[in-house]
Formats: sequence, structure tokens, C-alpha cells
Amino acid sequence: MTIIDNAVYVDGVRSAEPESLEQTFETLAEHGGMAWIGLYRPTAAEMTAVATEFGLHALAVEDAISAHQRPKLERYEDNLFTVLRPARYLDATETVEFGELHIFTGRNFVVTIRHAEMAGVARVRRRLEGRPDLLRHGPEAVLYALLDLVVDDYAPVVAGLENDIDEIEDQLFGGDSTVSRRIYELAREVIQFQRAIHPLPDMMQQLKRGFEKYGVDSELQHSLRDVEDHVERVISRADSFRDLLQNALTLDGTLTANRQNEASAKQNEQVKKISSWAAIFFAPSFVAGVYGMNFDHMPELHWVIGYPMAIALMAGTAGLMYAIFKRKGWL
Repeated sequence: MTIIDNAVYVDGVRSAEPESLEQTFETLAEHGGMAWIGLYRPTAAEMTAVATEFGLHALAVEDAISAHQRPKLERYEDNLFTVLRPARYLDATETVEFGELHIFTGRNFVVTIRHAEMAGVARVRRRLEGRPDLLRHGPEAVLYALLDLVVDDYAPVVAGLENDIDEIEDQLFGGDSTVSRRIYELAREVIQFQRAIHPLPDMMQQLKRGFEKYGVDSELQHSLRDVEDHVERVISRADSFRDLLQNALTLDGTLTANRQNEASAKQNEQVKKISSWAAIFFAPSFVAGVYGMNFDHMPELHWVIGYPMAIALMAGTAGLMYAIFKRKGWL
């Protein structure tokens, strides 16, 4: 069943629990109050029934069915369509999981649509049911409470991302070769998080502009302003994470280049040593090769000092080349 919870509230108290959408519409028409319908990935037929009863705009209904929407708040006459992107930090995988929550609010109804597992809506419902003084304010109280829930749930995400960035700093100076990939993955999560939170201030402003027109209770106004303050702090932290990751990526590139330069320098030193010794041994080999040729007419072969001279020539050449390479610092 896609209907998670379905109730009608009168004066802030849960007064009926209809078993179907049709019964909900009948109860609401007969007794008044406010209907709060919770749906999970509703079918097109269910959304059509809700849209027909409450006069929901076709474009908003289409968005609610297809999902994959960015956070937004759209007003269609007296109805509001709100899209929020809840998030939670998964300690096991050190990743951020994003959900999607759609909220239709009107004069006497709230329809919440989830496109991912999310227990928070049920928590909000229980909390508001324990505060009839708030719930009697109607759909605005539910919308503001859901906004407060989503924003509050961003706090563990911020803490988790901050911890991941601290670990990256340790990896950077530890010479971990996988740190570049982790920086990119974390940067992608931060960007997704920013996409979820950056539209919220404009959404808050739209709601605030309707305070006077729709007679929103002063307590609810204070509640929304408190949520707005939390949003600003979350955005500030998330933006700082983006800058830190960019700096970390730059630093990683610098450290990688330095390590490559050091490796190249060591390799050059080895090449110099090998080349020097090859040149030193080449000189004696050349002399020995010349006098080792089997030609008949080689006068030096018959000299009395021919052999000592050859040995001296080989040793002297090798010694001279060793001294030259040593002076140049190749050996």
C-alpha cells in the first residue's frame, strides 16, 4: 500500500482514520478539519484522485509522480507545492544519502509524498499530535514542522562531512595514493548537499511574504525564522567545505608533483652514476680492444714497455675520468 498514514484532524486532535482516500474526502466534507495524507511512491491513479479532490495543479502532480526534483516552493492559487531533499550520513560507508519529500498544502489538507525511505515524517506527525495547540493552526504548522525536521537532520550530515575532511587532511600528508579519488567523491557529495540546501533561503522568503496575507500565527512565524537561521548556518558550513576540498585538491597536486620531482631527481642521480661508471670502464676496454686485434703490423706489440704502457694508459684514463665525474658530483 502506498498510503502510509491517513487521518483527519479537528481542532488539532486526530478524530478519524479513514481506510481509503474516498473515506477521507467524505469525512473531511462531513466533519471539516484538516486531512493529512501520507503517501509513499503513489501511483498515477492515487495522485489523480487526490488532485481531483483538492484541486492540485496538473504540473505539480506530474512533478510529484515523476520525482527527481530540486528543492522548490511553488504556489498555485491557495495551494503550495514544496519539494525538500532530506539527507542522512551513513557511518558504515561514510557517504551521504539523499531522499525526496513532496508536500502539498492547502486550506484544509496536507499531502506528504515520499520517494525514499524516511522515518522523519512519522516523527513529525507524532510530535504534532502531542501538541494540539500547534496542530490546530492547520497545514502551515505541518509544513513548518517538516521544514524544521529536514533542516535539523542536516546537522549530522555536516558533522560527518567535517570528519571526512579531517581524515583527508591526515591522508594528504601521509602519502596515501587514494586520497585524490576520495577528495573528488567527497566534493561530489558536498555539491549535492549544496544543491539540497541553497534553494531553501528563497523558499523561506516566499513563505514569509505570505505571513500577512494568509494570517499565519505569530508562533509559527517565529518557528520559521528559527529554521531560517539554521539554514544559513548549514549553508555557511557547506560552502566552507567546498573551499577546503578545493584547497585540499590543490595541495594534493602540489605534493604529488613534489614526490614525482623527488623520484625523478633520484632517478637522475642513479642514471648519472651508471653513466659515469660505464664511461670509466669504457676507456680501458677501448685500449684493450685496440691492442687485442690480431694485426701483423702493430709496432707497440713488440716494444719492451708496450705492456706496462698499455696498463698505465688504461689505469690513467680510468683514473682521470673518475676524478672528472667525482668533481662534477656524479659519483
